[in-house]
Amino acid sequence: MDIYLIIIVITYFLVIIFGYWLDFLNLSDLKKYGSIIPPEFKGQIDQALLSKTRDYTVESTKFDFVASLFNNIVFLLFILVLLNIYNTWLISLNLSFILAGLTFFLLLTYAETVISMPFNLYSTFKIENKYGFNTMTLKLWITDTIKSLVISTILTGLLISAGLFLIQKSPGLWWLWVWCFFLAFGIFIMYISPYVIEPLFHKFTPVDDESLESGINDLMGKVGIKVRRVFRIDASKRTKHTNAYFTGIGKVKRIVLYDTLIEKMDRDEILSVLAHEAGHWKKKHLLKNIVVTEAIALIALYVSYHLLQSDTLLDIFSIEKSSFFAKVVILGFIGSIVSFPFSPLFNYFSRRHENEADRYSYELTENKESMISALVKLSKDNLSNLHPHPLYALFHYSHPPVLERIRKIRELGR
Repeated sequence: MDIYLIIIVITYFLVIIFGYWLDFLNLSDLKKYGSIIPPEFKGQIDQALLSKTRDYTVESTKFDFVASLFNNIVFLLFILVLLNIYNTWLISLNLSFILAGLTFFLLLTYAETVISMPFNLYSTFKIENKYGFNTMTLKLWITDTIKSLVISTILTGLLISAGLFLIQKSPGLWWLWVWCFFLAFGIFIMYISPYVIEPLFHKFTPVDDESLESGINDLMGKVGIKVRRVFRIDASKRTKHTNAYFTGIGKVKRIVLYDTLIEKMDRDEILSVLAHEAGHWKKKHLLKNIVVTEAIALIALYVSYHLLQSDTLLDIFSIEKSSFFAKVVILGFIGSIVSFPFSPLFNYFSRRHENEADRYSYELTENKESMISALVKLSKDNLSNLHPHPLYALFHYSHPPVLERIRKIRELGR
């Protein structure tokens, strides 16, 4: 085995083992502190709910471990053994460059979907059912899966076809044109998704609470956001989890509230949640994320362009026939290893954005108690772990742990 391949595989194993060690640390902290009711939750939760939260976290973590272990074994089997066979077979078909690429990547997408189905079914209908989250029927799950697969095929097919067309037409500068196209396509999807894709899965109806709608319009008016419509969606057909979000580019927004959120929170709590989302918009967090993400994507594409010029990657992985598509798969594998150490950095900035949005929500509403009670309800409803290990949170939490958020909110205005 090539020495470089040995180094890559060992590094991959180290990343996997480190991830499992983080899970172990998190469960150890949960076992040690999971029965302690924090002062911020006094009178809001009891030992029965803490026990349920602990059991949910433990069961979910153990299931994720089994699923991850299986997926890692399958992936290593594919990248080290089956990729060469699959690549040789595809080349034997003598397809055009674009059609070969479509076939290569879409078949892999379908294979991944089939492999993940048993795990998705178990997670949805066993674990989520057991802890009272899932409200989806098997028929609806099948329908959603088929819709998602069709939409994924169309969108992925368009991206692959356009990307390969640009590669074919501009061999020396394709990395720049592909980046431009992906950026434009991403913005286009952000714009059409609320009107074309989301209604395929959810029913949108206007909020029928005039007081709530009026409060939302007044609140957003202070920020400079013009609310086009306020909708509720039938999220309760699938889950009991709660959420709210904005859609739309620029100052004109559609506000979408889960029906579960409307049922579980009062008017002031909902306004605090939306003020938090308004804080993300006012502080230009989405724009900053897009700029950073696209800058990284541009650098990654430029580096990829140079790495794909030779067959070095194919030689390392013993791929017998030269193939652009096999190189891309190998490069993606190596990229996942290289990007892992940067997870804490990206999560750090994400958590900082969440704290800024919390601060803005307070400045807008001047209502700390509603913000805190909303967070408490969200934590209770989602059975959130109140005592995550700091190192685990560093690598996995895009939001600050709820106790940290509540304590920071308490300090606002002092």
